[in-house]
Amino acid sequence: MKNSLLTLVSVLFFIFGQAQDLYIPRDVKEAYKKETRSPDGKPGKNYWQNTARYAITLTALPPNRTIQGEETIVYINNSPDSIRNPAIKLFLNIHKPGAPRNSGVSEDYLTSGMHIETVTFNGTPYAWKEAPFASTWQSMRLPKPLPPHDSMKITFKWHFEISKQSGREGMIDSTTYFLAYFYPRIAVLDDYNGWDRMNFMDSHEFYSDFNDYTVTINAPKNYVVWGTGTLQHPENLLQPEILQRFTHSFTSDQIVHVATLSELAQGKVTKQNTVNHWQFKAQNIPDMAFAISNHYLWDAGSVVVDNATQRRASVQAVYDEPSTDFKHMVKFGKHALHWFSRQWPGIPYPYEKTTIFRGFADMEYPMMVNDSSFPDTTFTRFVVEHELAHTYMPFYMGINETRYGFMDEGWATTLELLIGRTDMGAEKADEMYKQFRVMGWAKVQSSHQDIPITTPGDALTGAGFGNNEYGKASIGYLAMKDLLGDDAFKKCLHAYMDRWHGKHPTPWDFFFTFNDVSKKNLNWFWSNWFFSTNYIDLALKEVRQTQAGYLLTIENIGGMAAPFDVVITNEDGTTERTHQTPAIWEKDQKKTIVAVSTKKKIKSIALDGNIWMDADESNNKWTAK
Repeated sequence: MKNSLLTLVSVLFFIFGQAQDLYIPRDVKEAYKKETRSPDGKPGKNYWQNTARYAITLTALPPNRTIQGEETIVYINNSPDSIRNPAIKLFLNIHKPGAPRNSGVSEDYLTSGMHIETVTFNGTPYAWKEAPFASTWQSMRLPKPLPPHDSMKITFKWHFEISKQSGREGMIDSTTYFLAYFYPRIAVLDDYNGWDRMNFMDSHEFYSDFNDYTVTINAPKNYVVWGTGTLQHPENLLQPEILQRFTHSFTSDQIVHVATLSELAQGKVTKQNTVNHWQFKAQNIPDMAFAISNHYLWDAGSVVVDNATQRRASVQAVYDEPSTDFKHMVKFGKHALHWFSRQWPGIPYPYEKTTIFRGFADMEYPMMVNDSSFPDTTFTRFVVEHELAHTYMPFYMGINETRYGFMDEGWATTLELLIGRTDMGAEKADEMYKQFRVMGWAKVQSSHQDIPITTPGDALTGAGFGNNEYGKASIGYLAMKDLLGDDAFKKCLHAYMDRWHGKHPTPWDFFFTFNDVSKKNLNWFWSNWFFSTNYIDLALKEVRQTQAGYLLTIENIGGMAAPFDVVITNEDGTTERTHQTPAIWEKDQKKTIVAVSTKKKIKSIALDGNIWMDADESNNKWTAK
């Protein structure tokens, strides 16, 4: 009792004392009080999360657009409370007329949504009634509460019509379907927010538990199915020569053409059963997605992603013949997995494979990417590297993308830049990053651009939402990398990923892990970058000559603790560049003095933020009179 009281006192001191300079929402404060999360950034001694086992059978018979589904869910309640009203997610109801959306849609996008036919609870029929105002989720009142540390079994039988317009899922053409978010699922119940009852918004993303899946896709002969997880018994699905190529691709450094268009057309790829049963299994993963086609080419190869174990990961590309950029996709994918595994984040790719599918979404899924085709292969590679980076954030890390999307999109944008510097050189990659990721926030003066990054994403739309999720968060992470240096930054990042992979971290778990591992109170930086309405705007206000050189007075008009270079041009024509990290703003975030030691006469001085673009560059230069 005494120890528990002391622990509670220390937690309360942390919440109301040491961390008072960093805003913590009330629900997250409660998690610290309950000790499900710890002030040092680790999961608390009382941390818990729920999980489930999904056994799903889906029947897709193109060109028939009706998809039939059956599933059994065994759900395990690891929480300390009984469950009475679980939230059931029905994402495909986003296609229903009248569903809340953030943008208009065409007639081809609309369907009648998901139709629940039958439901059982622990073997007993359950009277499912569609709630009158429900959209992409609704509550299910259990006949009796599910006690803590107990499990329940729920079955669903349902059907839906796949949408003609393909976005994150839907028809690519009349015989090519991309199947995602297709099953009723139990929403996340977490330790700080309770049930995830946020409606799916077409511009936002997802929040999922880590579950075990067995998914069977029934498809006609001559249709190949690709998807998340390990394909079971491929010998029962593929003809011998195709099977041999498929098997060889998992150990090959070369690109293997597993199936060609002519082989598909001649019925030489799949077993010639009327319907084939493609089964995939995956464990401890947040979702499953699948693609089906009778005319998509299939390439594959593999790459070593873990030097210590020599473990390989398969990279597969499936695409239509006109998408010639996808002929390079296995090479692009192998390079990305190799680089991410060894450089940034420097964690071995955690799955056995990835499949890169030619669709229209430019969207990530566990072990899957659904990307558009582009005339410029440089942009093709740029997009696929971004989507593959999402393997780590959110899938490996279990992030709530809907609420804290900056924890995954910001990281994918950061990794996209870092690998881009290897691909095309720092100058070109940085310029692309500035134009594509930073310019909109840095140069556009509007109130929604300055909303704090930590503002919950489900409360935002428009450009402010997009900038917070992508470029603004990314450049904040890169500023911390600049502050700590690569080695210390990577040590902190690895600690965060080690502590929280397979769990549900919040931004505060990330911030406090960096504080803990770096042995620094970085709250001044987190508050400045992630909680403020600051922006980047520096001004070179005064230059004074001294016996040792010059003193530069630099005002931080925008308030953001951004790094910058001081670029000096001397009268003799030589130039010098010195870098200032964000540490220069720790003591005073409004003004700083930079000392320049030199015996030379200076002709001009300029401030250069490079990727940390200044909102107003007109006051960044001084010229000697």
